[in-house]
Amino acid sequence: MLARGSDVLSATTPAATAPLNEWLAWLEAARGEHIDLGLERCVEVAARLELPRPAPVVVTVAGTNGKGSSVALLSSIWRGAGYRVGAYTSPHLLRYNERIRIDGVAVDDARISAAFARIEAARESVALTYFEFGTLAALCIFAEAGLDVVVLEVGLGGRLDAVNIVDADVALIAAIGLDHEDWLGNSREQIATEKAGIMRKGRVAVCSDNDLPHTLLDHAAQCGALPAVLGVDFSFEDEGVDWTWWSGESVLEQLPYPALNGAHQLRNAAGVLKVIDVLQTRLPVDAAHIADGLRTVSLPGRFHRLSRTLDYVIDVAHNPQAAEIFTATLARLPTAPVTHALIGMLNTKNHRGFLAPLLPHVQHWHFATLGGSTGARAEELAACLRELAPRAVIHCHDNVAAAHAAITASAVAGERVLVLGSFLTVGAMLEQLAARPSLS
Repeated sequence: MLARGSDVLSATTPAATAPLNEWLAWLEAARGEHIDLGLERCVEVAARLELPRPAPVVVTVAGTNGKGSSVALLSSIWRGAGYRVGAYTSPHLLRYNERIRIDGVAVDDARISAAFARIEAARESVALTYFEFGTLAALCIFAEAGLDVVVLEVGLGGRLDAVNIVDADVALIAAIGLDHEDWLGNSREQIATEKAGIMRKGRVAVCSDNDLPHTLLDHAAQCGALPAVLGVDFSFEDEGVDWTWWSGESVLEQLPYPALNGAHQLRNAAGVLKVIDVLQTRLPVDAAHIADGLRTVSLPGRFHRLSRTLDYVIDVAHNPQAAEIFTATLARLPTAPVTHALIGMLNTKNHRGFLAPLLPHVQHWHFATLGGSTGARAEELAACLRELAPRAVIHCHDNVAAAHAAITASAVAGERVLVLGSFLTVGAMLEQLAARPSLS
């Protein structure tokens, strides 16, 4: 890891008017895979930029799984109610611009490039990571957009994540599982403490994990935050054809299911509705707009089904908890005659813990090597699977395209393909399917 304060960004800085691809190539070459948690650098550069608050209302979302769904649900409901909404998420699937959205639309290249140029001019000798550059760019863009509310997704952890330089009006913490253990700790209790770092004194922290580690509530008590916990302060009931949500005297009945696959999405939606409830006096939303937002929410790459000659199920799941959630949702589908798995992962992930829940559901395994210093080699994933299932049918490939070509060459119509393990894997597959709509 680079020493904090060191600067590997070369003198060949893109011109202020350079296109976005030049800025991204410059950042990726120097710091694209670099992690250096801490708020000091972003705080210093934000002060130099004289950044105002990005919107009158800010919600910060943390969690191991469910962050993206929660951000999408909040944005969908508030946009439907007529509010101008900014959303910052990471990573992206196809284009960097997906990370910074205003009213559901990705910001154009020129605005991001201009923000990068402004940050580079202000940072002087302060070394910023790739993620910190992006976070500050999003805050610059949001501050100039005249928004009503901004939703910020934590990239890693919470306490020391760059988005935590903004004091959230409400914190939302989704499901907590094991991921990024080298940075956050090797237990749910330790990880929960890092997530809890987005809480603020006297402000509500909504927790939508139904098995909450005690350390999160301990931290809330220590910092003076006001926790609102699923199953205690708010709850929901699946009625079979619709669902009901309540918190105290507030009750919403006959709600449509979120347009996101998986029973776990009701848990995410319940936390989102509690955030909406907490902010009702500042951002009033009626029941009709809530229902519309649930019906129309969209989030590519989360149990994303595409039925062609083969039945594709595409998901960015990349940690053990996410794999368990994925298989629980998969089990609700009709059984496929044969299931192929196309998996590419980062070498920083728990491969064994991720693969184990998939074992009962997969007959043919195809592992793809991901590029970059953090991409796991297909052979590493195969070796891990052989420890779990010595007789598994395994194939190794140089990349996602090669893995997919091998599957389509051998699979029969009606068979299922699971595409999992990383945003990079899913992004590569979506690019292939978009480029060749007639592809099996």
